[in-house]
Amino acid sequence: MKIVKAAMIGDVVGSSGLETLEKKLPILINEQGIDFVTVNGENAADGFGMTEESFRRILKAGADVVTSGNHVWEKREFWHVLETERSMLRPANYPSGLRTIQGISGSGYACIDKKGISWIVINLQGRELMTPIDCPFQCFDHLIEMLEGRASDNHPLMENDGDAVTSAFPLVLVDFHAESSREKEALAYYIDGRATLIAGTHTHVQTADERILPNGSAYISDLGMTGNADSVIGMNPLICIDRARKQVLYHMETAELNNSGSMQGIIAEIDAHTGKVISINRI
Repeated sequence: MKIVKAAMIGDVVGSSGLETLEKKLPILINEQGIDFVTVNGENAADGFGMTEESFRRILKAGADVVTSGNHVWEKREFWHVLETERSMLRPANYPSGLRTIQGISGSGYACIDKKGISWIVINLQGRELMTPIDCPFQCFDHLIEMLEGRASDNHPLMENDGDAVTSAFPLVLVDFHAESSREKEALAYYIDGRATLIAGTHTHVQTADERILPNGSAYISDLGMTGNADSVIGMNPLICIDRARKQVLYHMETAELNNSGSMQGIIAEIDAHTGKVISINRI
């Protein structure tokens, strides 16, 4: 049995999140022996969107792939990074289908070979209480059919060939950027056995429902966030209070970093021969 460890880190919020990630992620990787890391970075630039600098900082901190969500389009000057960097993802189910078309930049999945293991990271976005873009369920089906090239009733992630790990299909990590816990759980059960890890992002509030599903996939409704824990989803609490109390859409500002820097997410141990998860634990 070959055991690998994957970490998925929740939304990095502003400079506080970047500084916290840079401090804590390298330690986590070294102490826990993490083989592969995804980080959601869509709020890294002052809480909304990304810059090339923030993307590079996340990679340097230890991320193998950076995922995103609805805010990834906020800064038009960042779009060229989406077009040129295979490790920078936007949700695959934007109305561009599975490839870039005029006006839609980037890719919704990445294929990475690392330490003798093939990994696929798929970025999807929900539709309930969000912009009604293309169906994430159908998008996952199309991606798996395209990447796998065959249909199977069995667990398709890896094939066991004695002691050797073959790469008929990689370990699949899914960042589902969605508002609705119901939609997140529904997708997780729908793709159980076809993905290794399914993790929700977007709400910035870590959930306590991490578990292994019946067909061997691991799931959590939301990874949480990376940033100032003494905040409202990473933002200045006073502004959030005024927005809620007065119903005026004051400009949101990220909370300045203090001693409450927090990095949240999950670590999963995976049997690389079967693609099934052995354990999942919150960070």
